Amino acid sequence: MIRTGRNTLWILAIGLLPGVGSLAYLVAEVLPDLLGGRTARRAKSGIGRMIDPNRDLRRATAEVQISGNVDARRRLGEELFEREQFDEAIEVYRGGLRGIFEYDPTLLLGLAKAQFGKQDYAAARTTLELLAQHNPDFKSADAQLLYARTLEAQNALDEAEREYALIAPGFPGAEARLRYGLLLKKRGKHQEAQRVLKDLLDGAKLGPAHYRRAQAEWLDRARRELS
Repeated sequence: MIRTGRNTLWILAIGLLPGVGSLAYLVAEVLPDLLGGRTARRAKSGIGRMIDPNRDLRRATAEVQISGNVDARRRLGEELFEREQFDEAIEVYRGGLRGIFEYDPTLLLGLAKAQFGKQDYAAARTTLELLAQHNPDFKSADAQLLYARTLEAQNALDEAEREYALIAPGFPGAEARLRYGLLLKKRGKHQEAQRVLKDLLDGAKLGPAHYRRAQAEWLDRARRELS
């Protein structure tokens, strides 16, 4: 381990937990080098987070301090968002919205997500509308869905329904159609809601297995709503 220059935290892990620590070291460090491939890389990343859960956060923080570029801020903002440190994420995104990057769509979308996570829906809506105003060619299904969810959270249900209706058919996943169906049901439009949810499930049956696995959360909710 020392000879190959690997993370010395593994020494502590193996010393305290000889059996489990050694196995984790083999899975995370040795097998990926021997086998390569996406599965091995995922295993290494997952085990690495278990051993040192703040590694990616430290790395992203250092990148922002060194370069401060948009991509570094995006990574740090995402790390903070995943930890539900929404105020810190907002500060990181806002720190990059200066000069030629004042209306950068990546930073604005990250900022809106953090504001939504904080339940500051008015701020999230303002940010998303600013994004659309200054980046008319920026196409993001995530931004469109977040805007619809923000409108719904503000109880602007007519506008939210229109947004869901626009994005649901072409959204690359089941979430938008599931949320559209739920909103229709909430508004008392039960037949329309059933149609949307049934179409979602019927379409999923025709799709590949990996799609159904990836969208299992939303498909399961649609089944429960129809049962």
